[in-house]
Amino acid sequence: MISTEFLITSLIVVLLPGTGVIYTISIGLLQNARASTFAAFGCTAGIIPSLLACILGLAAVIHTSALLFQIIKFIGVAYLLYLAWGMWKETGGLVLDDNGDKASMLAVGTKGFLINILNPKLSVFFLAFLPQFVPAQAESPLINMLVLGVVFMAMTLFVFIFYGLLANSVSTYVVRSPKIMKYVQRAFSATFAMLAAKLAFAER
Repeated sequence: MISTEFLITSLIVVLLPGTGVIYTISIGLLQNARASTFAAFGCTAGIIPSLLACILGLAAVIHTSALLFQIIKFIGVAYLLYLAWGMWKETGGLVLDDNGDKASMLAVGTKGFLINILNPKLSVFFLAFLPQFVPAQAESPLINMLVLGVVFMAMTLFVFIFYGLLANSVSTYVVRSPKIMKYVQRAFSATFAMLAAKLAFAER
């Protein structure tokens, strides 16, 4: 069921810098390892609705309905711009204390979840991606797609945690310099704004 081609293709897709990767790296760099792990879990959990939509056929509805696609897309754009503005002003949810309580960690995870759930391209991606790796002779293609989706999510979680911990390993050099911290925050802010612009002009 799980082919080498699927694993290699999935790994390439997960490794490519996207909104979730940028978010997790920013958390690891500007906060701490625990927060980056929560961000990774949040981004991974955000895949679940798109995966279920694909399996249940809802992604096809999103793909064919221009209005629904645009509504979800621009909510996602607005949310990315909110993150960008919050980071630029240093008042957004991306700036927490080093220890981080349970509530703040939950907020970090929730933001990661919303980043993915508000991206309609993710549902369309699963609709086009997963069926390619389901054998034509499969007795239960829905179960096959579910298993492939779970494997994809596991790879996403592992890679995102790695990205976050790697970013956190060099965060000391950033935190020590307020000037560097400011530039890094604004760089991530600009990146979120560019991702919002890219999503805004995305077609179905």
